[in-house]
Amino acid sequence: MGNRGPTIADKLDRLFKTVRPGGREYSYEEVATRIRATGVMISHTYVWQLRKGHRDNPTIRHVEALARFFGVSPVYFLDNEAARQIDEQLELLAALSDKSVRHVAMRVAGLSAPSLEAINGMIEHARRIDRLTESGDDPSRRPIDPMPDDMQ
Repeated sequence: MGNRGPTIADKLDRLFKTVRPGGREYSYEEVATRIRATGVMISHTYVWQLRKGHRDNPTIRHVEALARFFGVSPVYFLDNEAARQIDEQLELLAALSDKSVRHVAMRVAGLSAPSLEAINGMIEHARRIDRLTESGDDPSRRPIDPMPDDMQ
């Protein structure tokens, strides 16, 4: 049995962790309420089940509604290559939403290739000091998943 890539649960979890209004994660109830307002019936429990992998075969209507809610194409859930490309874009958008990151990015614009290489080396050194992985987070610092009774 080969590696088939990220599951729907993996992809939905990534959206919850990346698409964060005001820096906070959407609650399951928020997602379900806003989707129901578009005419698609979905419960917060079902959203939680999809995210945690307890359910893994959503209807196309649910896929489309979740994609619309999080601002991605429905293809994100169906095609792993498209998901990888969208994840890269989401990661960049998330990074650029941080005012400090934007400030640094704006300041390096126009620098020579050797200067950019030196700055990149300093950044990589600082990331190692802070124990950050390539994707930007330290796995040992990740929050523990909420229990089912914590569903919001």
